[in-house]
Amino acid sequence: MTSLAIYQKEAWYDLVSVWRTPGFVLPALAFPLVFYLFFGVLFSPSGSGSQAAYMLVTYSCFGIMGPAMFNFAMSIASDRAQGWLTLKRLSPMPVSAYLLAKMATSLVFALLIILLLFSAAALFGEVRLYQHQWLGLALLMLLGTVPFALIGLLLGLTLSDKAAPGVVNLLYLPMAFLSGLWLPVTMLPHLMQQLAWLWPSYHLSQLGLKLLAMDQGHAALLHLALLLVTSAGLTLLCLLVFRRVIGAK
Repeated sequence: MTSLAIYQKEAWYDLVSVWRTPGFVLPALAFPLVFYLFFGVLFSPSGSGSQAAYMLVTYSCFGIMGPAMFNFAMSIASDRAQGWLTLKRLSPMPVSAYLLAKMATSLVFALLIILLLFSAAALFGEVRLYQHQWLGLALLMLLGTVPFALIGLLLGLTLSDKAAPGVVNLLYLPMAFLSGLWLPVTMLPHLMQQLAWLWPSYHLSQLGLKLLAMDQGHAALLHLALLLVTSAGLTLLCLLVFRRVIGAK
């Protein structure tokens, strides 16, 4: 079997395994869509798509965060506890195939969430964007899954299978709120507005809002640089923990 076939099969089997878990699939797809329909569509001023467009960006960011964090954290913690990760290490399959398969699954879910939210925004929220804005926002959100997947990987490598879901929720939901994904960050107290800069979700949402000229006005390169630095730091930390916990070389 060629190396490419190994990666393809591992990615397919990981996606099928997750897809057969309705307790993960249904909340991951429905949660951001229902929230957006309520707060981005139903509560938007009639005849105006500006609020719906703003919340399309923030709820897209909120939507892609969950599957990436939960898929990595919960499945890796479970595989560690059950010995599957050790078995995969002893097999001829490269460790990178295992990790990239989970990344591919996270991207598939992110794409589905983006398509659901975009469809709801166009059909019910009166959101009208240029083609390059739709495509740019979709691509940005897909690429934006990386830091959240890394956070999930780090949690999966350090937490038990029982602790992982709770800790992810303790991080995921406050991060979304403090980043201004549920309410505009300008509505938060001044201290919380400053603390928003700590979270990758804030920088990702600001880059998305910049595509619509609805951001806070800071330079796009600043947000991009902070996202890249965060991702690089998380990657290094994950490598160190992975080698210590799993013994990978």
